[in-house]
Amino acid sequence: MTSISAERIAAIEGRKDELQNAMSAPNLAPDEFVRLSKDYAEIEPVAAAAREVRRLRAELDVLAGMIDDRDAEAEIREMATEEAEIIRRKLPDAERALALKLLPRDAADDRPAMLEIRAGTGGDEAALFAGDLLRMYQRYAESQSWRAEIISASASDVGGFKEVVASVTGQGVFAKLKFESGVHRVQRVPATESGGRIHTSAATVAVLPEAEDVDVQIDEAKDLRIDVYRSSGPGGQSVNTTDSAVRITHLPTGLVVIQQDEKSQHKNKAKALKVLRTRLYELERERLASERAGARKSMVGSGDRSERIRTYNFPQGRVTDHRINLTLHRLDEILAGPGLDELVSALIAEDEAERLASLDE
Repeated sequence: MTSISAERIAAIEGRKDELQNAMSAPNLAPDEFVRLSKDYAEIEPVAAAAREVRRLRAELDVLAGMIDDRDAEAEIREMATEEAEIIRRKLPDAERALALKLLPRDAADDRPAMLEIRAGTGGDEAALFAGDLLRMYQRYAESQSWRAEIISASASDVGGFKEVVASVTGQGVFAKLKFESGVHRVQRVPATESGGRIHTSAATVAVLPEAEDVDVQIDEAKDLRIDVYRSSGPGGQSVNTTDSAVRITHLPTGLVVIQQDEKSQHKNKAKALKVLRTRLYELERERLASERAGARKSMVGSGDRSERIRTYNFPQGRVTDHRINLTLHRLDEILAGPGLDELVSALIAEDEAERLASLDE
Protein backbone atom coordinates (compact mmCIF):
# COMPACT_ATOMS: atom_id res chain seq x y z
CA MET A 1 0.00 0.00 0.00
CA THR A 2 1.32 3.42 -1.00
CA SER A 3 2.40 5.47 2.03
CA ILE A 4 0.54 8.74 2.48
CA SER A 5 2.96 11.66 2.52
CA ALA A 6 3.34 14.12 5.37
CA GLU A 7 2.45 16.91 2.93
CA ARG A 8 -0.89 15.31 2.12
CA ILE A 9 -1.66 14.76 5.79
CA ALA A 10 -0.89 18.42 6.48
CA ALA A 11 -3.17 19.44 3.59
CA ILE A 12 -6.04 17.36 5.00
CA GLU A 13 -5.72 18.86 8.47
CA GLY A 14 -5.32 22.33 6.95
CA ARG A 15 -8.52 21.94 4.95
CA LYS A 16 -10.41 20.92 8.10
CA ASP A 17 -9.14 24.02 9.96
CA GLU A 18 -10.01 26.19 6.96
CA LEU A 19 -13.60 24.94 6.93
CA GLN A 20 -13.90 25.35 10.70
CA ASN A 21 -12.77 28.98 10.46
CA ALA A 22 -15.07 29.66 7.53
CA MET A 23 -18.07 28.34 9.49
CA SER A 24 -17.26 30.80 12.29
CA ALA A 25 -17.24 33.83 9.99
CA PRO A 26 -19.72 36.58 10.90
CA ASN A 27 -22.76 37.28 8.67
CA LEU A 28 -22.46 33.90 6.97
CA ALA A 29 -25.43 33.14 4.72
CA PRO A 30 -27.52 30.15 5.88
CA ASP A 31 -27.08 28.30 2.56
CA GLU A 32 -23.32 28.79 2.72
CA PHE A 33 -23.22 27.53 6.31
CA VAL A 34 -25.11 24.38 5.27
CA ARG A 35 -22.66 23.78 2.41
CA LEU A 36 -19.63 24.31 4.67
CA SER A 37 -21.13 22.08 7.37
CA LYS A 38 -21.59 19.26 4.88
CA ASP A 39 -17.99 19.58 3.68
CA TYR A 40 -16.76 19.68 7.28
CA ALA A 41 -18.74 16.56 8.22
CA GLU A 42 -17.08 14.71 5.35
CA ILE A 43 -13.51 15.78 6.08
CA GLU A 44 -13.57 15.62 9.90
CA PRO A 45 -13.23 11.81 10.17
CA VAL A 46 -10.53 11.89 7.46
CA ALA A 47 -8.64 14.57 9.40
CA ALA A 48 -8.94 12.53 12.62
CA ALA A 49 -7.39 9.52 10.87
CA ALA A 50 -4.65 11.75 9.40
CA ARG A 51 -3.93 13.23 12.83
CA GLU A 52 -3.49 9.73 14.30
CA VAL A 53 -1.01 8.76 11.57
CA ARG A 54 0.94 11.99 12.11
CA ARG A 55 1.01 11.41 15.88
CA LEU A 56 2.31 7.85 15.56
CA ARG A 57 4.95 8.85 13.04
CA ALA A 58 6.10 11.72 15.26
CA GLU A 59 6.35 9.44 18.31
CA LEU A 60 8.32 6.93 16.26
CA ASP A 61 10.78 9.66 15.20
CA VAL A 62 11.27 10.73 18.82
CA LEU A 63 11.82 7.14 19.93
CA ALA A 64 14.26 6.52 17.09
CA GLY A 65 16.30 9.47 18.32
CA MET A 66 16.33 8.06 21.85
CA ILE A 67 17.40 4.63 20.58
CA ASP A 68 20.25 6.14 18.54
CA ASP A 69 21.44 8.31 21.44
CA ARG A 70 24.57 6.49 22.59
CA ASP A 71 24.81 8.75 25.64
CA ALA A 72 21.43 7.62 26.95
CA GLU A 73 21.19 5.00 29.65
CA ALA A 74 20.74 1.42 28.44
CA GLU A 75 17.44 1.10 30.33
CA ILE A 76 16.01 4.19 28.59
CA ARG A 77 17.09 2.92 25.18
CA GLU A 78 15.56 -0.49 25.92
CA MET A 79 12.24 1.07 26.91
CA ALA A 80 12.29 3.23 23.79
CA THR A 81 12.94 0.14 21.65
CA GLU A 82 9.96 -1.68 23.17
CA GLU A 83 7.69 1.34 22.71
CA ALA A 84 8.86 1.82 19.11
CA GLU A 85 7.99 -1.81 18.35
CA ILE A 86 4.45 -1.27 19.66
CA ILE A 87 4.01 1.81 17.47
CA ARG A 88 5.42 0.03 14.41
CA ARG A 89 2.67 -2.55 14.82
CA LYS A 90 -0.01 0.15 15.19
CA LEU A 91 1.13 2.39 12.34
CA PRO A 92 0.18 0.17 9.36
CA ASP A 93 -3.38 -0.17 10.67
CA ALA A 94 -3.64 3.59 11.14
CA GLU A 95 -2.25 4.24 7.65
CA ARG A 96 -4.67 1.72 6.15
CA ALA A 97 -7.60 3.35 7.99
CA LEU A 98 -6.58 6.72 6.54
CA ALA A 99 -6.14 5.28 3.04
CA LEU A 100 -9.64 3.77 3.22
CA LYS A 101 -11.13 7.13 4.15
CA LEU A 102 -9.33 8.73 1.21
CA LEU A 103 -10.77 6.26 -1.30
CA PRO A 104 -13.47 7.75 -3.53
CA ARG A 105 -16.85 7.07 -1.93
CA ASP A 106 -19.87 5.84 -3.77
CA ALA A 107 -22.20 8.80 -3.47
CA ALA A 108 -25.11 6.37 -3.15
CA ASP A 109 -23.73 4.47 -0.13
CA ASP A 110 -25.84 6.36 2.40
CA ARG A 111 -29.04 6.02 0.41
CA PRO A 112 -32.02 3.77 0.98
CA ALA A 113 -32.25 0.87 -1.46
CA MET A 114 -34.84 -0.71 -3.70
CA LEU A 115 -34.59 -4.50 -3.34
CA GLU A 116 -35.97 -6.52 -6.25
CA ILE A 117 -36.16 -10.33 -6.08
CA ARG A 118 -37.35 -12.43 -9.00
CA ALA A 119 -37.76 -16.20 -9.23
CA GLY A 120 -35.51 -17.66 -11.90
CA THR A 121 -34.98 -21.20 -13.16
CA GLY A 122 -36.70 -23.87 -11.10
CA GLY A 123 -40.41 -23.14 -11.31
CA ASP A 124 -42.29 -23.36 -8.00
CA GLU A 125 -39.11 -24.13 -6.08
CA ALA A 126 -37.51 -20.92 -7.39
CA ALA A 127 -40.54 -18.92 -6.19
CA LEU A 128 -40.25 -20.49 -2.74
CA PHE A 129 -36.55 -19.62 -2.67
CA ALA A 130 -37.36 -16.03 -3.64
CA GLY A 131 -39.59 -15.94 -0.56
CA ASP A 132 -36.74 -17.32 1.57
CA LEU A 133 -34.44 -14.57 0.31
CA LEU A 134 -37.01 -11.88 1.04
CA ARG A 135 -37.39 -13.11 4.63
CA MET A 136 -33.58 -13.24 5.01
CA TYR A 137 -33.26 -9.61 3.94
CA GLN A 138 -36.22 -8.51 6.08
CA ARG A 139 -34.65 -10.10 9.17
CA TYR A 140 -31.24 -8.71 8.29
CA ALA A 141 -32.84 -5.27 8.01
CA GLU A 142 -34.33 -5.71 11.49
CA SER A 143 -30.91 -6.64 12.89
CA GLN A 144 -29.48 -3.42 11.39
CA SER A 145 -32.36 -1.27 12.74
CA TRP A 146 -33.52 -0.62 9.17
CA ARG A 147 -37.09 -0.64 7.88
CA ALA A 148 -38.16 -2.89 5.00
CA GLU A 149 -41.46 -2.16 3.26
CA ILE A 150 -42.87 -4.24 0.41
CA ILE A 151 -43.70 -2.01 -2.56
CA SER A 152 -45.17 -4.66 -4.86
CA ALA A 153 -45.40 -8.44 -4.91
CA SER A 154 -46.52 -11.15 -7.29
CA ALA A 155 -47.13 -14.26 -5.20
CA SER A 156 -46.86 -17.76 -6.63
CA ASP A 157 -49.62 -20.35 -6.28
CA VAL A 158 -47.51 -22.55 -3.95
CA GLY A 159 -46.15 -19.79 -1.73
CA GLY A 160 -43.15 -17.59 -2.25
CA PHE A 161 -42.96 -14.98 -4.97
CA LYS A 162 -42.59 -14.75 -8.71
CA GLU A 163 -41.42 -11.21 -8.11
CA VAL A 164 -41.26 -8.90 -5.12
CA VAL A 165 -39.98 -5.34 -4.70
CA ALA A 166 -39.19 -3.81 -1.30
CA SER A 167 -37.88 -0.47 -0.11
CA VAL A 168 -35.22 -0.64 2.61
CA THR A 169 -34.51 2.53 4.57
CA GLY A 170 -32.00 3.26 7.31
CA GLN A 171 -28.38 4.24 7.83
CA GLY A 172 -25.89 2.99 5.24
CA VAL A 173 -28.38 0.64 3.56
CA PHE A 174 -26.99 0.67 0.01
CA ALA A 175 -23.37 0.46 1.22
CA LYS A 176 -24.14 -2.88 2.86
CA LEU A 177 -26.61 -4.36 0.40
CA LYS A 178 -25.12 -3.35 -2.96
CA PHE A 179 -23.03 -6.52 -3.33
CA GLU A 180 -26.17 -8.68 -3.10
CA SER A 181 -27.07 -8.04 -6.74
CA GLY A 182 -26.79 -11.12 -8.91
CA VAL A 183 -28.03 -14.69 -9.25
CA HIS A 184 -28.53 -16.62 -5.99
CA ARG A 185 -28.64 -20.40 -6.43
CA VAL A 186 -30.21 -22.93 -4.06
CA GLN A 187 -29.58 -26.68 -3.88
CA ARG A 188 -32.09 -28.67 -1.82
CA VAL A 189 -34.74 -31.40 -1.91
CA PRO A 190 -38.12 -29.77 -2.63
CA ALA A 191 -41.03 -30.68 -0.37
CA THR A 192 -42.83 -32.09 -3.42
CA GLU A 193 -39.90 -34.37 -4.35
CA SER A 194 -40.79 -37.92 -3.30
CA GLY A 195 -37.55 -39.45 -4.57
CA GLY A 196 -35.31 -37.33 -2.36
CA ARG A 197 -33.44 -35.83 -5.31
CA ILE A 198 -31.63 -32.54 -4.89
CA HIS A 199 -32.89 -29.82 -7.21
CA THR A 200 -31.06 -26.63 -8.22
CA SER A 201 -33.09 -23.46 -8.54
CA ALA A 202 -32.24 -19.78 -8.72
CA ALA A 203 -33.53 -16.31 -7.97
CA THR A 204 -32.24 -12.97 -9.18
CA VAL A 205 -31.60 -10.12 -6.75
CA ALA A 206 -31.17 -6.49 -7.75
CA VAL A 207 -30.27 -3.78 -5.23
CA LEU A 208 -30.68 -0.23 -6.51
CA PRO A 209 -30.04 3.02 -4.62
CA GLU A 210 -33.28 4.92 -4.28
CA ALA A 211 -33.44 8.14 -6.27
CA GLU A 212 -34.43 11.52 -4.92
CA ASP A 213 -36.58 13.89 -6.95
CA VAL A 214 -33.56 16.05 -7.80
CA ASP A 215 -31.65 13.07 -9.22
CA VAL A 216 -33.99 12.32 -12.10
CA GLN A 217 -35.86 14.96 -14.06
CA ILE A 218 -39.09 13.61 -15.56
CA ASP A 219 -41.50 15.64 -17.65
CA GLU A 220 -44.73 13.73 -16.99
CA ALA A 221 -46.47 15.34 -19.97
CA LYS A 222 -43.75 14.46 -22.49
CA ASP A 223 -41.85 11.50 -21.00
CA LEU A 224 -44.59 9.29 -19.56
CA ARG A 225 -47.54 7.28 -20.79
CA ILE A 226 -49.77 6.41 -17.84
CA ASP A 227 -52.41 3.71 -18.24
CA VAL A 228 -54.92 2.77 -15.56
CA TYR A 229 -56.94 -0.42 -15.34
CA ARG A 230 -58.56 -2.73 -12.83
CA SER A 231 -56.30 -4.70 -10.53
CA SER A 232 -56.45 -8.47 -10.75
CA GLY A 233 -55.37 -11.18 -8.36
CA PRO A 234 -54.25 -14.77 -8.86
CA GLY A 235 -56.15 -16.48 -11.67
CA GLY A 236 -57.28 -13.15 -13.07
CA GLN A 237 -60.15 -12.65 -10.63
CA SER A 238 -61.10 -9.07 -9.96
CA VAL A 239 -59.87 -7.72 -6.66
CA ASN A 240 -60.94 -4.16 -7.28
CA THR A 241 -63.97 -2.69 -8.99
CA THR A 242 -62.24 0.61 -9.84
CA ASP A 243 -59.41 1.45 -12.23
CA SER A 244 -56.74 1.63 -9.50
CA ALA A 245 -53.87 -0.28 -11.13
CA VAL A 246 -51.26 1.89 -12.83
CA ARG A 247 -48.83 1.13 -15.65
CA ILE A 248 -46.24 3.83 -16.35
CA THR A 249 -44.12 3.71 -19.51
CA HIS A 250 -41.06 5.96 -19.68
CA LEU A 251 -41.05 6.80 -23.39
CA PRO A 252 -37.37 7.86 -23.76
CA THR A 253 -36.06 4.54 -22.38
CA GLY A 254 -38.98 2.15 -22.77
CA LEU A 255 -38.92 1.26 -19.05
CA VAL A 256 -42.28 0.02 -17.79
CA VAL A 257 -43.43 -0.06 -14.14
CA ILE A 258 -46.71 -1.63 -13.04
CA GLN A 259 -48.19 -1.05 -9.60
CA GLN A 260 -51.49 -2.51 -8.38
CA ASP A 261 -51.00 -3.43 -4.72
CA GLU A 262 -52.85 -0.40 -3.35
CA LYS A 263 -56.60 0.22 -3.68
CA SER A 264 -55.90 3.88 -4.40
CA GLN A 265 -54.87 4.88 -7.92
CA HIS A 266 -52.92 7.84 -6.50
CA LYS A 267 -50.93 5.61 -4.12
CA ASN A 268 -50.17 3.15 -6.92
CA LYS A 269 -49.00 5.98 -9.16
CA ALA A 270 -46.76 7.40 -6.40
CA LYS A 271 -45.17 3.99 -5.78
CA ALA A 272 -44.72 3.37 -9.51
CA LEU A 273 -43.01 6.74 -9.95
CA LYS A 274 -40.70 5.95 -7.02
CA VAL A 275 -39.66 2.67 -8.64
CA LEU A 276 -39.28 4.33 -12.05
CA ARG A 277 -37.06 7.11 -10.67
CA THR A 278 -34.87 4.53 -8.92
CA ARG A 279 -34.44 2.48 -12.10
CA LEU A 280 -33.65 5.57 -14.18
CA TYR A 281 -31.13 6.69 -11.57
CA GLU A 282 -29.47 3.28 -11.72
CA LEU A 283 -29.30 3.45 -15.53
CA GLU A 284 -27.44 6.76 -15.24
CA ARG A 285 -25.09 5.33 -12.58
CA GLU A 286 -24.34 2.37 -14.82
CA ARG A 287 -23.63 4.68 -17.76
CA LEU A 288 -21.20 6.79 -15.73
CA ALA A 289 -19.55 3.69 -14.25
CA SER A 290 -18.96 2.21 -17.71
CA GLU A 291 -17.36 5.46 -18.84
CA ARG A 292 -14.96 5.39 -15.88
CA ALA A 293 -14.29 1.66 -15.94
CA GLY A 294 -10.81 0.49 -16.79
CA ALA A 295 -9.53 -3.00 -17.43
CA ARG A 296 -9.73 -3.97 -13.77
CA LYS A 297 -12.80 -5.82 -12.53
CA SER A 298 -13.59 -5.86 -8.85
CA MET A 299 -13.03 -9.14 -7.02
CA VAL A 300 -16.54 -8.96 -5.67
CA GLY A 301 -17.92 -8.91 -9.19
CA SER A 302 -19.64 -6.44 -11.41
CA GLY A 303 -23.01 -6.64 -9.67
CA ASP A 304 -24.44 -7.82 -12.97
CA ARG A 305 -27.77 -9.50 -12.32
CA SER A 306 -26.86 -12.34 -14.70
CA GLU A 307 -23.78 -13.24 -12.65
CA ARG A 308 -24.05 -16.21 -10.28
CA ILE A 309 -22.77 -14.89 -7.00
CA ARG A 310 -23.82 -17.30 -4.24
CA THR A 311 -24.98 -20.88 -3.63
CA TYR A 312 -27.12 -21.99 -0.67
CA ASN A 313 -26.61 -25.75 -0.24
CA PHE A 314 -29.18 -27.20 2.18
CA PRO A 315 -27.94 -30.84 2.37
CA GLN A 316 -24.50 -29.63 3.46
CA GLY A 317 -25.75 -26.65 5.45
CA ARG A 318 -23.35 -24.30 3.71
CA VAL A 319 -23.38 -21.00 1.84
CA THR A 320 -20.66 -20.23 -0.70
CA ASP A 321 -19.99 -16.79 -2.14
CA HIS A 322 -18.24 -17.50 -5.44
CA ARG A 323 -16.79 -14.01 -5.88
CA ILE A 324 -14.51 -14.25 -2.87
CA ASN A 325 -14.39 -18.04 -2.52
CA LEU A 326 -15.84 -17.88 0.98
CA THR A 327 -17.80 -20.85 2.34
CA LEU A 328 -19.63 -20.70 5.66
CA HIS A 329 -21.27 -23.79 7.17
CA ARG A 330 -23.96 -21.73 8.86
CA LEU A 331 -26.82 -21.80 6.40
CA ASP A 332 -29.55 -21.52 9.05
CA GLU A 333 -27.93 -18.49 10.71
CA ILE A 334 -27.52 -16.71 7.38
CA LEU A 335 -31.10 -17.34 6.25
CA ALA A 336 -32.26 -16.22 9.71
CA GLY A 337 -30.93 -12.75 8.82
CA PRO A 338 -28.26 -11.59 11.29
CA GLY A 339 -25.80 -14.24 10.08
CA LEU A 340 -25.74 -12.55 6.68
CA ASP A 341 -23.61 -9.76 8.15
CA GLU A 342 -20.46 -11.94 8.09
CA LEU A 343 -20.82 -12.37 4.33
CA VAL A 344 -21.62 -8.68 3.83
CA SER A 345 -18.59 -7.62 5.89
CA ALA A 346 -16.30 -9.99 3.96
CA LEU A 347 -17.50 -8.58 0.64
CA ILE A 348 -16.96 -5.00 1.81
CA ALA A 349 -13.46 -5.86 3.09
CA GLU A 350 -12.55 -7.54 -0.22
CA ASP A 351 -13.75 -4.54 -2.17
CA GLU A 352 -11.72 -2.19 0.03
CA ALA A 353 -8.61 -4.36 -0.35
CA GLU A 354 -9.01 -4.43 -4.13
CA ARG A 355 -9.41 -0.66 -4.34
CA LEU A 356 -6.42 -0.09 -2.05
CA ALA A 357 -4.31 -2.41 -4.20
CA SER A 358 -5.28 -0.46 -7.30
CA LEU A 359 -3.69 2.66 -5.78
CA ASP A 360 -0.28 1.00 -6.02
CA GLU A 361 -0.57 0.31 -9.74
